[in-house]
Amino acid sequence: MNLRNTILTVLLLLAFSTISNAQAKRDLSTKCKEYLDQLHDFSGTILIAQHDSILVKRAFGNASIEYNIKNEVDTKFNIASITKMITSVAVLQLFEQGKLKMDAVVGTYLPDYPNSTVRDSVTIEQLLTHTSGLQPFYGGNYLESNKLNYKKVSDYLPLFVNEPLAFSPGTSYKYNGAGFVILGLIIEKITGMDYYDYIDQNVFKKAGMKNSLAIETDSIVSNKASGYTSTFGDKNYYSRNDYYLSKASPAGSHYSTVEDLYLFSRALRNNLFFSENTKEMMLTPRVKGYNTHLGYGVDIDQRYSEVIFGHSGGWFGVRTELMDFKDSGITIVVLSNFDDNGKTGASKVIDDLKEMIGGKIENN
Repeated sequence: MNLRNTILTVLLLLAFSTISNAQAKRDLSTKCKEYLDQLHDFSGTILIAQHDSILVKRAFGNASIEYNIKNEVDTKFNIASITKMITSVAVLQLFEQGKLKMDAVVGTYLPDYPNSTVRDSVTIEQLLTHTSGLQPFYGGNYLESNKLNYKKVSDYLPLFVNEPLAFSPGTSYKYNGAGFVILGLIIEKITGMDYYDYIDQNVFKKAGMKNSLAIETDSIVSNKASGYTSTFGDKNYYSRNDYYLSKASPAGSHYSTVEDLYLFSRALRNNLFFSENTKEMMLTPRVKGYNTHLGYGVDIDQRYSEVIFGHSGGWFGVRTELMDFKDSGITIVVLSNFDDNGKTGASKVIDDLKEMIGGKIENN
């Protein structure tokens, strides 16, 4: 085969590949649109993208039931624990800069931390992977407290600082937010910045996320969805979730939009936050959680034919999910202002989309 024929063959193969990829994208877009066209029993927004193209962006239901205000594609939603993934990015930035070590204990950065067991034996890696033994704090004392009192990261500390560990650090897994509050304090100590300012400048700004913010419960914010809770399906009616909300901590409850979270995902994929090596470190499965494996502050779901990484969020009147399909470059963001029983509403939509795109592995 001469050079001319070789070049022609290569060009034909490239053209065929381009046509095939374009057709695959059209097929995926059609498939997703058909699913969303028949969607009911869902309130919120959904975005489906592939690489640098948004394929579908839809809004459903009401941002305010009592005022009959519809959700829009740019409505801001409480994202619950997706915030943990954002905090993890900040921690890994400091790691890459040589300002933090994964095997260092809390006391390395917070020498005055009040709980000596945590200070002297819990590592950064254990905080990121929920293997520290720390207890969840979004419970009794938090729910009974005045939510307006939480203005700084340190305001959350009294809720758990004196609680005993559930197990020796590194010996088991227990999902909790306390470890991420401590990580937020460490970010502040190392950088000399307020946690919220650091996230704004080094995560949101880098990704182009102009509609993501931490707000206090009495703030007036335009185009924000109210949340409605059935106590996760225990009640047959919904009520406002204001009583359960406070300003975001490093563990949860920033507000964002589907497109902003897509931009966050794209920035992570394209190494805008840190290097490829640090990203791979973040996305390496390290421990087995309740349903998925975990990397550093990220869920790694291996129950499907394609690995999905991201994070879920759930609270009273909140159900969210950020899903990145590792091989195909598909990103799905689901934000809802209603909670559910894990089998209906947003949870069903999330499971349907994971199975439709990822292909569930039988007997897994």
